[in-house]
Amino acid sequence: MELGKNYIGYTYTSSGSKTFRTFNPKLNSENTFEFTEATPEEINTAVNLAWDAFKSYRKISGKSKAKFLNLIADELSLAEKDIIEMYCQESGLPEGRAKGELGRTIFQLRTFAQLVEDDHWVEANINSNAHHSNKPDLRQYNIPLGPVAVFGASNFPLAYSTAGGDTASALASGCPVIVKSHPMHAATGSLVASAIVKAAKKTNMPNGVFSNLNSSDTEVGRMLVLHPKVKAVGFTGSIKGGRALFDYAASRPEPIPVFAEMGSINPVVFLKDSLTEKNNHWAETYAGSITLGTGQFCTNPGLIIGLKSNEFSAFSIDLANKIETIQAQCMLHPKLHTHYEHLKNETLAQTKVQLLNSTTIDSKLTSVSGTVALVDAATFIANPLLQREVFGPFSLLVQCEDYAQMEQLIDCLEGQLTGTIIGTEAELLSQIQLLEALQQKVGRLIFNGVPTGVEVCPSMTHGGPYPASTDSRFTAVGTNAIKRWVRPFSFQGFPDALIPKILKRESFTTTKRNTHEY
Repeated sequence: MELGKNYIGYTYTSSGSKTFRTFNPKLNSENTFEFTEATPEEINTAVNLAWDAFKSYRKISGKSKAKFLNLIADELSLAEKDIIEMYCQESGLPEGRAKGELGRTIFQLRTFAQLVEDDHWVEANINSNAHHSNKPDLRQYNIPLGPVAVFGASNFPLAYSTAGGDTASALASGCPVIVKSHPMHAATGSLVASAIVKAAKKTNMPNGVFSNLNSSDTEVGRMLVLHPKVKAVGFTGSIKGGRALFDYAASRPEPIPVFAEMGSINPVVFLKDSLTEKNNHWAETYAGSITLGTGQFCTNPGLIIGLKSNEFSAFSIDLANKIETIQAQCMLHPKLHTHYEHLKNETLAQTKVQLLNSTTIDSKLTSVSGTVALVDAATFIANPLLQREVFGPFSLLVQCEDYAQMEQLIDCLEGQLTGTIIGTEAELLSQIQLLEALQQKVGRLIFNGVPTGVEVCPSMTHGGPYPASTDSRFTAVGTNAIKRWVRPFSFQGFPDALIPKILKRESFTTTKRNTHEY
């Protein structure tokens, strides 16, 4: 298989001189294949192609877009063996995780294909009062924004990257996509990009409907976001990276929306009675959640809050003991490993922070074991350094004097993707203010569960108040993700012959699904 070049629309090219390689964290060595970073000229060509493609792609029927998305899913299935092998080689993650993520990626594509097949997702509505008064005839629906720049995520080489939720939802909306491939899994991204391009050609999509650009640092992404013909950005990653893109977009003469999902410590609140009978169960459950995927999930439970008590102390010791039995696992890249160790050690060095478990020293420089530490609530509230995300298998336990202090702690937190409450229904009803406090800080609340695991469905919210995401009104997971790439548009006083079929009055008599007449 050929790897290393950029997909500039249908052209596979590498005109630049700057090259880089990906890394195999399991072997702790560079991979042999080399990638050529996209040049400014190639970036400009890709965006101009996307802009030209948008002129026709935005008018393509829902059935044609559905066929395109389904064929991408088919092509990914055909390339499964190569994709899974490369995924494992570049991430160090196990084959089972790779297959599960590819399955999710394919499911997302087919879900959006089903959504857009009949065009009713555009939420069309008509002002019917125009027939009975002098009011204007108004008809509204959602239209695509234009070319979208999508940034691959380091921790999900498939589901949040080249053909992930951002790309699938943007293509479904009628927006061409330019992917800035993540440098940690450029080969995986290239194989996926090849599948997308094959599907685009077979379904006669316009050249430029999709491009995939290689990059080793932030410069390609900066140029993409600042390009005047890019109209929106999708990003999953760090607060530093997402905020930089957000600021670039805001600095443009024509600012554009950036839908970034960024940092989160995902607080977990244990109510008093929750540990009386199920102490061992919750310790085992959360040991697994903290270390799942080496803690490299955006919904990893990085903060566990409880009342100072014998039960919480016993839970803390049990959790630490169970984490010690879990074998060290490699992180995605040495840079992530170095960053994790730095933040972990800096957190552990803070006043009154107590390390609860011994950690395994692994000969492989990318491998880490889970770590839990304990601190009192007053110290946590007073020290912002303790409130940061430590990306990896780390969780800080905080003991509060009472529920009033627990609420004070929740109030001091930044925006989060998730919050979890562990307890009985009766106890939660008696402490409803904690639920209400958490609701103001998170995008999703879990009762008696774990935050790791994100279901792809319309009712999922995968976002939250800043800095969990830059716009908490729109989720990045599930069919509502399509709303990020469209804007409402109204026709006033137009005859039926000059407006889209979905806005014609006869369309409203044949179906009422997602259409409204006022």
